[in-house]
Amino acid sequence: MSKRRVVLLPGDGIGPEVVEAARRVVEASGPEIEWVPMEIGAIAYEKYGDALPADVLQEIRRCGVALKGPTTTPSGTGHASANVRLRKELGLFANIRPVKSVPGLDTPYGQTDLVIVRENTEDLYSGLENEIAPGVVTSIKVITEVASRRIAKFAFEYALRWGRKRVTAVHKANIMKKADGLFLECCRQESMPYEGRVSFDDILVDALAMKLVTKPSQFDVLLLENLYGDIVSDLAAGLIGGLGLAPGANYGPDCAVFEAIHGSAPDIAGKGIANPIAMILSGAMMCHHMGDVASYMRIRKSVRAITTEHREFLTPDLGGTGTTRSLADAIVREVERRRREPIENHA
Repeated sequence: MSKRRVVLLPGDGIGPEVVEAARRVVEASGPEIEWVPMEIGAIAYEKYGDALPADVLQEIRRCGVALKGPTTTPSGTGHASANVRLRKELGLFANIRPVKSVPGLDTPYGQTDLVIVRENTEDLYSGLENEIAPGVVTSIKVITEVASRRIAKFAFEYALRWGRKRVTAVHKANIMKKADGLFLECCRQESMPYEGRVSFDDILVDALAMKLVTKPSQFDVLLLENLYGDIVSDLAAGLIGGLGLAPGANYGPDCAVFEAIHGSAPDIAGKGIANPIAMILSGAMMCHHMGDVASYMRIRKSVRAITTEHREFLTPDLGGTGTTRSLADAIVREVERRRREPIENHA
């Protein structure tokens, strides 16, 4: 059987460290992969004057799948976000961020098991900003019927596929009556064919923030515009112990890019203490996407085993004394052990 070609994008900051950990775990779990390493982000910008070289986009389109590390985007000045450009260029309209409590890592918020479905191509991330007068800047929020319907349909289909029961649209339509109003109406209309199979409701984004930190278990699938999705997913990651535990995936019509939701954390880059679990779980999502459910299960079970039974390997952000390398080593060993066990149907 020929190997599946996957583009490997280490990124910058802690990216190369956590991506290497994820690559090792994915390989140990079983799939036959031919990795295609390429450069993106600050490193690519320094070398080529472009944070997202054209050949990277071409190779992702050719392979259809990429495993991507975080990239640094300068604040206020410098090059445009490689992340935003990547999603626009490849049409990666759906950003999926599962947020699930990790056994052994207790938090004050109780059990959390929800999925954030974030529209990935428009909203304030369209980058349409203008200085209309000295000291006066406008930033244009773009919401379209096409993108809103597309992400809503994706959310309901995702809920059906994964046995989820409810989709909640998140908005601020009481204030932004046209922009968020359009998004909400599109979600309502797209919910109709799923009536009786997946329930639908909606909530204001500020009310959601309060309810998430009081009782996150009341939510199932959250459907959000781009900016709200970015902010709420970081908040939700805090409910389970931090960004280092939250994986993510970006889906388009022809390809998918898998990445953790955390940033490049340049302040700890090269220190060997970055938590690779989010990146490793993103690799598990990639395996599932490629049809390898067995590898997906092995990785998820192995991570749970380490966080519950071998806490000494955890990185400092999780209260342990381990390193990026030692934690990856422990998960690799557990994955290899589990390759001899029968696989259950779901995580």
